[in-house]
Amino acid sequence: MSNYKIETLVAQACHYIDAATGGVNLPIQPSTTFARDADYQLVGNQGYSRSGNPTYDQLEKVSAMLDGGAAALCFASGMAAIAAVFETVNINEHIVAPRVMYHGAQDWLRRISEKRAIGLSFFEADDLDDLKNAVQPGKTSVVWIETPVNPTWTVIDIAAAAEIAHSAGAILAVDCTVATPVTTRALDFGADIVFHSATKYMNGHSDVLAGMLVTAKLDDRWEEINFVRTHAGSVLGSFEAWLLLRGMRTLFIRYEKASNSALKIARHFENHPAIEKVLYPGLESHQGHDIAKRQMQNGFGGMLSFLVKGDADQARQIASLTHLFLPATSLGGVESLIEHRATIEGPHSLVPDNLLRLSIGIENSDDLVGDLEQALGCLHVGD
Repeated sequence: MSNYKIETLVAQACHYIDAATGGVNLPIQPSTTFARDADYQLVGNQGYSRSGNPTYDQLEKVSAMLDGGAAALCFASGMAAIAAVFETVNINEHIVAPRVMYHGAQDWLRRISEKRAIGLSFFEADDLDDLKNAVQPGKTSVVWIETPVNPTWTVIDIAAAAEIAHSAGAILAVDCTVATPVTTRALDFGADIVFHSATKYMNGHSDVLAGMLVTAKLDDRWEEINFVRTHAGSVLGSFEAWLLLRGMRTLFIRYEKASNSALKIARHFENHPAIEKVLYPGLESHQGHDIAKRQMQNGFGGMLSFLVKGDADQARQIASLTHLFLPATSLGGVESLIEHRATIEGPHSLVPDNLLRLSIGIENSDDLVGDLEQALGCLHVGD
């Protein structure tokens, strides 16, 4: 099967055929426990679903193949996967992360830093020198980055970040939720672990809560992450695993459609009188566009943000005046979403008050442009 393109293999779930029935869809195995034979040996490969289940196996096989990794682990949520990575950091060690990042992950980092005597430093995502200054050789355990960074879509050079992390004796973990393996395979650029909030693009239908980790190599840290998942019980349910794999089989066509529409929308509003700035790495005017071109091979994703010409109240009103864009949190689904991000992140948010985050779905792009135009027009923003 190695002669086939990756999108072909994903569509067929690594050419899955059920050995028992010939079915082309993975069966759901809901059993939590598995029997032993007369010699008290397990009949199959699993003994208890907290540590493994046949429904997880194929999902993790496809996920590892997508990212070009040695293995993958699925989790009950993105935050469960993130927490498992940081559980491997010891007391008196150190973590580095972007100053602007997914706020849930940052809240967790602040918590463990305060409660467990773990050092924590933040760096400006567009400044590699700041990252170099933030790492502490011999002490930093994990450098965590997002690219593009949510919700400013700053692009971090993965290869350069990996070199900095490794020179300090740390691993580089990359949140590629927005830059899925369709466009960026972070392990190819030197990352050690890739994280996906699989709730988003990997599933793509806003009906599964899941997280995924993929490792470049099988090592002690990966074994510890597996231990954490098993003993914390943060495994994905069988039905959710089945739904996630079903969603992943259409990842390439969904991502391509969303990327094409997002670029069209970004270009349409780039010089719009009601918009101060469009943040999208696919635009030539974007500060990280050249890095994005090197790292993102099949589109720049379906996420962009508008800095509207107005204050927080006006931005929130625009989000409530759209008809097609749904005012809701999350991203990467087939439906388009709009969100006033500062409101969602709360009083400690570093996101500009006039920022609206858009997740572009698979609807007709002209309809989406028209919907945004009418919402902006209702308030006469920029007049």
